[in-house]
This record gives sequence, structure tokens and C-alpha cells, in this order.
Amino acid sequence: MVLTVTALAGEALWPGSGLATLPISLQFVMTMATTVPASFMMRRFGRRTGFQVGASIGILAGLICVVALMGGHFVLFCVGSALVGVVNGFALYYRFAAADCADEENRSRAISLVLAGGVVAAFSGPNLARITVDALGDVAFTGSFAAFAGIQVVTISLLVFVNIPGLSAGERKDQGRPLVEILRIPAVAVAILAGVAGYSSMTLVMTSTPLAMDGMGHGFGDTAFVIQWHVFAMFAPSFVTGHLIKRFGVLPVIVAGACFILACVAVNQMGHGLWQFTMALMALGIGWNFMFVGGTSFLTGAIARPEQAKVQGFNDFLVFGAVALGAMSGGILHQNFGWEILNYAVVPGIAASLVAALWFWQAHLARRAG
Repeated sequence: MVLTVTALAGEALWPGSGLATLPISLQFVMTMATTVPASFMMRRFGRRTGFQVGASIGILAGLICVVALMGGHFVLFCVGSALVGVVNGFALYYRFAAADCADEENRSRAISLVLAGGVVAAFSGPNLARITVDALGDVAFTGSFAAFAGIQVVTISLLVFVNIPGLSAGERKDQGRPLVEILRIPAVAVAILAGVAGYSSMTLVMTSTPLAMDGMGHGFGDTAFVIQWHVFAMFAPSFVTGHLIKRFGVLPVIVAGACFILACVAVNQMGHGLWQFTMALMALGIGWNFMFVGGTSFLTGAIARPEQAKVQGFNDFLVFGAVALGAMSGGILHQNFGWEILNYAVVPGIAASLVAALWFWQAHLARRAG
């Protein structure tokens, strides 16, 4: 819902300024900045408390955006949007919370099923934005952000009934290995690289696709069609990704994800028709899912519970730092170098992740054979 209305609301507040996407860029930046403190807060006070704090900030964020829109204050709207990014920084840890609640055998399935909720969001979010856009009167989008605040109230209420295992007193005292030592572990490095490369590549291509389609004569309806099926492809595989990891292993799934994103680049070089954009963006979504779920699963299996806060926080800081950079650089790359070169820009990171996963996979098979 927020992705649907934020840029439009920014343009309505300051038309013609070229800053319509600043509020949504601030969301990515604040998500990155929140990941580490949110992780350590959850380590000390528990996952449920952390999620409730994040949702409480979400209530404030929604109300600030409503006030900003009613008063025509662009800067205040940017503040509210930045706080939405803080909410997202806390919400990222739902996937890790699911892993905490599952045994080792079902951890990947738990993570993927949490992300499968995005299938519901892909269709309910834009429709909720459409229903609520004028719900509070003549000022557009105020109803959408009021609904956002209301959803946070529902979230806090539901969390009362959720029991997420926390760290014991001994585990809280145990800091585990130093972060630098943990990052030298090949499995950890491969997992982090998969998340960073997959998510940043997806963001770069996804955020630039509407610009490319508009420049090539496609109407808004075509663009909306492509993005909707892209989002569906991002989350729908989550119903089976966990099963695939359980059956084939996490490394083959990461490798497959990298191949899907490279296929997206290839299809985008084949032409500029609606079917090319649709197929490319669906491949991009599937690739993101495999690399993100695979990387998350691999990371949770490579570290001890006392090390979760610092490693998960560092991982998500890197991932969403790369995402923020991709979101902000997409327009610049597209304007200065064109759509084809922009697509090629994702190849080095994906290739590095692919090579690293293949190397670790082969090393693992060699150890088993020996």
C-alpha cells in the first residue's frame, strides 16, 4: 500500500520539484539504519517486544503522514515516510522469528512461509490504497496512511497472542564469536553475498522498469500489469522454496536464483514488448525469492543463537544499504546510460554470488565424498 501511494503523495505535495521519490528513498535509508539497533533490542527484550515497538512507531508514522498531507507539508511528510522505514526495519525480523520457532529440519519452510504473506500483500495492498485514498475527505491519500496506522494497531493486538522463544539468561550473557571471526566463515560470507546481490539487483531493475516502459511508449496500465506480476513472482514461490531447500539443499536454490536473475537480464536485451518486460520481471522476482530465502536459511544455520543479533543485524544492514543504493541509482543509470546498460550493471554482483555458491557447493560435495 505504501509503495503504491507514497511517490504520488510526494508529487501532490510538491509538484514539479523532481523530489516525489525522496520520501520513499528515505524509507529504504531508514530501514537500513534501523536493522542493527532493532536486532540488539530484540536480543535484550525479545522478538515480540521489538515488533510491538516497531508497530507503535508505525502508528506515529501513519498519523504524521496524515497531518502532513492535510497541511500540505512536504518536509513533515518526509519525516513520516522515514518512520515508515523504521517500521520496516523491525518487520524484517519476522522471518528470523519464524526460524526461531521452528526446528532445524523445518527452518527453511518457516522462513519461506512468512515471505509467502507477500502474495496477499501484492493484491490487498494496492486495493486497500484504492479503497482508502479519499476516505478522509478531499485530501488524497490521507485515508491510506490512516489505514496504515490502523494496521499497526491490529499488529500490536495480534502479537499479544504470539509466543516467540527468547534467549536464555546464559545465552544473553554469551556474546559468541567476534563478528570479524564469524564473517570469515565461508558459509556466512556466501549467505550474506546472496542476500546483498539478489535484493540489490532486484531493486535496481524493478524501480527502473516503470521509467523504461514509459520511455518506450507503454501506458500506465501495461506498467501496472508488469509490476503486479513481478510482485506475485517475488512471493508466490515461497510456498515451495522451503520444500525445495529441504529436498535439494540451500546452495542449489541460491544457484537457481542467480540463474533466474541472469535470465531476466537476457530477456530484457531481447526486446521491449510487453511480454519481454513481463517475463523478465517474473524471472527477476523468482530469482530474488530463491536468493533471499536461501541466503536467510543458510545464515541461520551457520551461526549460534547468542550470535544472532550482531550477525543478523549486520546482514540486513548490508542488504538494505545495497537496496537503498539501488533504489537511488536506478534513475540516474537509466537516464545516463540507458535500459540495456542498467541491466548489465547487475551481472557482476550476481555472477560473484553464483561463483561463490558453486564453489562452496562443490567443496561440500568433495568433503562428503572424502
